[in-house]
Amino acid sequence: MTSAPTQVVAFTTVAGDTETWRLFLPQTMVQTKRLLMRWLRDPLTVIQSLVVPALLLIMLNTVLGRQISSFAGSSALYGSVPMVSLVGVMAGSVAGAVTLGRERDQGLLARFWVLPVHRASGLAARIVAEGVRILLCTLVLFAVGVALGFRFERGVAAGFALFGVPMLFGLAFATMVTAVAVFSAKAALVEAVSLGSSLLMFFCTGFVPLIAYPPWAQPIVEHQPMTYAIDAMRGLSLGGPVRTPLLATIAWSVGAIVVFAIPAAIGYRRASRA
Repeated sequence: MTSAPTQVVAFTTVAGDTETWRLFLPQTMVQTKRLLMRWLRDPLTVIQSLVVPALLLIMLNTVLGRQISSFAGSSALYGSVPMVSLVGVMAGSVAGAVTLGRERDQGLLARFWVLPVHRASGLAARIVAEGVRILLCTLVLFAVGVALGFRFERGVAAGFALFGVPMLFGLAFATMVTAVAVFSAKAALVEAVSLGSSLLMFFCTGFVPLIAYPPWAQPIVEHQPMTYAIDAMRGLSLGGPVRTPLLATIAWSVGAIVVFAIPAAIGYRRASRA
């Protein structure tokens, strides 16, 4: 009669200890490593976030680079390289959302929920892993751009600041995609997000200069989030306006995070307890 209560108390103590912030950081790092290793071993993620954007950049430079450069008065790479880096960031986030849906359907999230693991470490690990993936993809795609002729004309400091733009933009987009993925049991919604990101690519100033679009489309192209991010990166690499597009990128990104962060956290908790 006395052994059962003792076992319950012991289990409660262990479970309570896992919710301390002392264990939050090491458990987050362990789960971040798990996600990064899984993404690196997943051909879909690697192809969508690295191979396809790199081939797209080479194709755009080969087929349209000379015509766009003569039309714009500067190398087309200063628009296409930032654009393709954002495309890779968004494609990787969509692939990560697909992986999240698989883990939910397979019951992996539910198994983590009942283990003695800090509740916040799972979602925090996904944020950290997204940041690492975004930085890695951006570095690789800009390396391809440098091989094609892209240069950081504004110096080292501006070059470091440039990499912060896709990082902020990518985290905002990943927050939105995660919110969609955890609340939807269908992959169709994630595919719709992927289609929307493709449309943004064709209607931005990284594809062709703003003046090349018809007058009815120019206001849409000028004020969509990808255009602001591309213009900010162009200014930080080649020269030109930086403050206005950078502030607009921050406003778009922070707004998306504010809108979708809480639904993403609630949906992730619900998916883990399902």
